[in-house]
Amino acid sequence: MSLKINSSRGGEGLAAATSRAAIPVAAPDLSGNEEAYVVEAIRSSWISSTGPFVQRLESEFAKLCGTRTSLGVCNGTVALHLALLGLDVRPGDEVLVPSLTYIATANAVRYVGAEPVFVDVDPATWCIDPKLLEASITRRTKGIIAVHLYGHPADMDAINHLAAVHGLWVVEDAAEAHMARYKGRVVGGLSQIGAFSFYGNKIFTSGEGGALTVNDPQLELRLRTLRGQGVDPQRRYYFPVTGYNFRITNIACALLCAQLERCEEILARRNAIFARYNALLQGTPGIGLQPVAEWANPAPWLYAITVDEAAYGRSRDELMAMLGENKVETRPFFQALHRLPPFREESRRRKEELPVTDGLSATGMNLPTFSALIEADQERIAAVIRSGRR
Repeated sequence: MSLKINSSRGGEGLAAATSRAAIPVAAPDLSGNEEAYVVEAIRSSWISSTGPFVQRLESEFAKLCGTRTSLGVCNGTVALHLALLGLDVRPGDEVLVPSLTYIATANAVRYVGAEPVFVDVDPATWCIDPKLLEASITRRTKGIIAVHLYGHPADMDAINHLAAVHGLWVVEDAAEAHMARYKGRVVGGLSQIGAFSFYGNKIFTSGEGGALTVNDPQLELRLRTLRGQGVDPQRRYYFPVTGYNFRITNIACALLCAQLERCEEILARRNAIFARYNALLQGTPGIGLQPVAEWANPAPWLYAITVDEAAYGRSRDELMAMLGENKVETRPFFQALHRLPPFREESRRRKEELPVTDGLSATGMNLPTFSALIEADQERIAAVIRSGRR
């Protein structure tokens, strides 16, 4: 995946540059105050993990997510790792996760010595299927990571209800779902902890970066202590616990603060891109569009389609290759985690069968989605897809 930096403030120049070049699958939108705020941070000498942009980012992001507070961290994987540490997940514990997700979700479980147990996804949402969770619960199960996959919220009411019945915690992996809404509520505040990524291809980005959103003051204190090497907040250089250096920098937060100023503008632009793809591709035989539940307002992260080889006449991989030949970058869906080398033996031992995950992993792909993508380029992409059918 290539990430092209856009630092221009002029939309026309961006559009012209995009139409003449190969089309990347993602590119950050840095057309606001990003440069000015980074320069401000540098000139102030606050370039490390303290500074005014850190406090501003944590305050403003919590407000966006409707939570009492948020904590900035150095990346989205660390956000998940810190969440599990804060919830005291230990070796021998099990955590239920979807198999259709980025590998960081399961890796973080392994980081704390626990074991990810894979659950299939719901074909109506592509997120972990609440109806299948109970069958995977054992006496070792401690919690559930609900991934809001490709920007679509998981069914949090059903997941939270099951978790409450069985005494489990729930973490939202909202890495791909900035400002998505579930039944009118913004994700990140729908469980004990929300975990976000600000990687370079995300809707809001600092290149690398992440955040946790929490409401419980005691849990917040534990997370902040663990994030900062375990130092006692009331006693300098006294460390009551083993901690970690998971902090975010003031420079990264400067980038994010500039983007949050334009959050509605960025979302509106990307939603328009999604709507145009829908109009261009709707009804193309063999091309399936991402389903959207009636209670969901997904985040417009990366536009997703599936390819039915029998109906389309080409496989997903053949279509990706054809788009590549036309200078259009795409990416396949995530590999099914239960089939990857780090996890497959345990998955086989548990006799996990996840047909929906297997099918989506083999047929799904993402199309270019970024603020500077123009209508002519979307039409070009759609024309290649339509003409490729045989």
